[in-house]
Amino acid sequence: MAVIQIKRILMVTALWGAAFSMLAAPLSALTLIRDAEVEYALRRLAKPILNAAGLSTARVKILIIKDSSLNAFVIDSQHMFIHSGLILKLKSAEELQAVIAHEAAHMANGHISRRLLNMRSAKTAAGLGILLAAVAGAASGNAQAAGGIAVGTMSSAQRVLMSHSRSEESSADQSGARYMARAGIDPAAMVKVLDIFRGQEALAISRRDPYTLTHPLTRERLRAVKGYAAAYAPQGTPDPKSAYWYARARGKLGAFIRNPKWGLREAKRSEFGDVRLMMQAVSYHRTPDLKKALKAVNALIAARPKDPYAYELKGQILLESRQAKAGAAAYAKAVALAPREALILAGYGRALLAQNSRASIKKALSVLEKARARDPQDARMMRDLAVAYAKSGNNGMASLATAERYAIQGRLKDAGLHATRAAGLLPRGSVGWNRAQDVISAAKAASKRR
Repeated sequence: MAVIQIKRILMVTALWGAAFSMLAAPLSALTLIRDAEVEYALRRLAKPILNAAGLSTARVKILIIKDSSLNAFVIDSQHMFIHSGLILKLKSAEELQAVIAHEAAHMANGHISRRLLNMRSAKTAAGLGILLAAVAGAASGNAQAAGGIAVGTMSSAQRVLMSHSRSEESSADQSGARYMARAGIDPAAMVKVLDIFRGQEALAISRRDPYTLTHPLTRERLRAVKGYAAAYAPQGTPDPKSAYWYARARGKLGAFIRNPKWGLREAKRSEFGDVRLMMQAVSYHRTPDLKKALKAVNALIAARPKDPYAYELKGQILLESRQAKAGAAAYAKAVALAPREALILAGYGRALLAQNSRASIKKALSVLEKARARDPQDARMMRDLAVAYAKSGNNGMASLATAERYAIQGRLKDAGLHATRAAGLLPRGSVGWNRAQDVISAAKAASKRR
């Protein structure tokens, strides 16, 4: 599991190659939690909902923000954000699916798209025009058109973008309940989620959870949701493994970000033996107690010998315990079982890089490039890629990877400096040179808006 701090941005989207779009947030930093197992579990839970909503399961990405407050939101048609605090607060897979269904309805009903268009025409937020241009470029397949980075929006613009009207909330509730029913999931779970927030609107704004500020909650809304839950009977057959995947996502998330004692205590309560072992492995690793952590993760592998995430966890434990060679071997098994998982590839590349031999660095470079091709918005992977290029003697590509990492983190001034250096070292007209030009252009545009 990787925890990535991103300053002054709300979202990073890789569109085509080096094409990025970003939307600025308040000055406080946001922290993304990236973990292949947790993100896979969320995809499993979201799939029937997204299918029912007519959304692409391949394109919609669910990301976790490390924040104990309760919130979930979308900012475009492809990215959904959920606070870790909300995931840990919910009690069942159905409740999490209710949150996903509601946010998917905002996507499917075009609420964000309409607001972006309104903001663009009214010129109420700097940079949103570039965001829309990038989206248009991605849709047309024009990488040049999609090369900009939209930054610099004010916090007031963020509130306008994220805040939904009561009519939008009603529409999303009704659509979300319908999606749940189509997927065979009882919409009554949506009522349980709203019950969590009852009483919030009576509190001072400073004490409310963000969800109630961006998703108005009223008695009428709660009454309407109860009506939708009664009206829409579940159809079809729900995924029988939903509870299991929810337990894995919640268990791993909590074991990594909460006190290890919490992880060990919650592990005993899990109804799934392999989830219990996973939580114990993480908790002992964080204690730290390598012997007990390896005992638990080896038992997990014995129970699920074809589970790539079990091997990935062992690789992470070993790598972070300074056993890079053994960690790389575990990661290699994970990659063999899940060759398309970008975060696992990134971990494998990191372990190879840590061995610091000529052969391992060469292999790390190849593996990290594969990870970048599949997920170019992983800042930690981009840092490792820059190191691999530097150790391979390719300073131009090292500077480019550093520039793109800073761009991902919203540090456009630093990104522009490194991109300029990369452009001076790379062959003019090459793919890398063109990527550097994209970052340079974005940095200049951001500088003019200041």
